[in-house]
Amino acid sequence: MGNEDAVIGLLKKINENLEELGRKLDRIIEIQGSSRTIAKAMTSGEMPLDVDTLLSLPDHLRRTAMAICALGEATATQVAAETSRARAAESDYLNQLVSLGLLKKRRKGRDVYFYIER
Repeated sequence: MGNEDAVIGLLKKINENLEELGRKLDRIIEIQGSSRTIAKAMTSGEMPLDVDTLLSLPDHLRRTAMAICALGEATATQVAAETSRARAAESDYLNQLVSLGLLKKRRKGRDVYFYIER
């Protein structure tokens, strides 16, 4: 019975991982569907955030970059609402993307807006 329990445990873990992967893929498809023109521009090389660049980023930065693609121009608070993560974390990720040269930022009053320079 010990081996059967171990196999069942492994199968449950594999199933959980596949479900999580499915949720992530659904989210990517949702983002692409809501911004077809952005996805088209990305694949044609019109944007600095092309497909190869996005795939080379770690997951946390890729998620933030995709949120900016969907929103166009946004503050860290707006990106945090899009990604369901803390504003402080998004602010850090956005500034990392700026440091990498993938995003630009500008100040409007007290707010800092992040965007992709076209």
